[in-house]
Amino acid sequence: MAGVSKSLVTKLERGIYPEVRLHTVRKIASALHVTTGYLVGGKGDTEHEAEPDRAPWAQTYRALLGLLPQPEEEPTVDGVLGSLTALRPLLADNRYSDIAELLPPLLRDAQALNGIGRAAHSRVLNTTGWVLTQTRQFSMAEPTLHRAIDLADDRMDAAAAVNTLVWLHLRQGHLEEARSLATRWADDIEPRFSRATTVELTVWGRLLLGISNAAVRDNRPGEADDAIKLARAAATRIGHETLSDTSTTRTFGPITVSMIAAENAAIMDKPDRVLAIAERIPAQVPYAHSASRNRHRLDVAAALSATKQYDESFTVVQDLNRIAPEWLRTQRYGRDIVAGLVQRRRTLSPSMRQLADAVGLSY
Repeated sequence: MAGVSKSLVTKLERGIYPEVRLHTVRKIASALHVTTGYLVGGKGDTEHEAEPDRAPWAQTYRALLGLLPQPEEEPTVDGVLGSLTALRPLLADNRYSDIAELLPPLLRDAQALNGIGRAAHSRVLNTTGWVLTQTRQFSMAEPTLHRAIDLADDRMDAAAAVNTLVWLHLRQGHLEEARSLATRWADDIEPRFSRATTVELTVWGRLLLGISNAAVRDNRPGEADDAIKLARAAATRIGHETLSDTSTTRTFGPITVSMIAAENAAIMDKPDRVLAIAERIPAQVPYAHSASRNRHRLDVAAALSATKQYDESFTVVQDLNRIAPEWLRTQRYGRDIVAGLVQRRRTLSPSMRQLADAVGLSY
């Protein structure tokens, strides 16, 4: 009923715990008619803490701890916010090595603003937490995001950092934490549609997508569907894609809701549904190479592979490696897709070997 191997179930029953993806646990939970959280006790292992060399981020860590010498020239709020805006193209293109060079002085300047720049400092910390989450440096990302929430002097800035924290919990497989945090804040900031601003709708809508994403992973399809319907209503009211906050390149609008609907379908093993949704998403979207858009491409690649369109799946991942190599290296999902493609080949072509090397796959 779960669609997993008998040997895996046997190992789990005997207390032998191999490395099992939360996606697989959800299949077992669905077969048993329980939540995923019930099986794993609220813990998960969707992603692990990054193991690669952290040397490029050493100065970022020092800056977060307040260990960088202060600049001779007094920083200004406008200067910090201007530098944060200038960082956005690098965030959109997932250029982490360049971001690692620019974040430390930005963090140092934001911290030097003291009380007059709480909002700016909060936004810089949210950006930093977002990047650390993306690069799987979870243990430093979480306290950074809590600081961003604490420093925010505006509810929308605080909720934007909460959205990043929800995503961090999702990446770690901490489903109940993600779901309860997003639900609490969504209830707290729920806008009145008749007078809601675009900012209020985007931040609230993003929280609803977090609820839906956590719920579908926790085998709560009804709750997931209810949340995404509300998010779609907010997106329809806005009518177009827009940035969901000033700290990241996350967007919200009808296209974003569709991409999350496709992701939910992928989690529920409905590849045909994923491909049907993907066909209706326009090729030209804001921040076309953003992490959210790239994640959607991986869902499409997985769906193509599941429907035995292996060459098309390979092409999608190969294209991702071309446009976002630093991002793809951080994605266990991408490595799993490539692993499945490799297993179906008797001999590997040079391009397949190149892609396997790019995602860190042993073969």
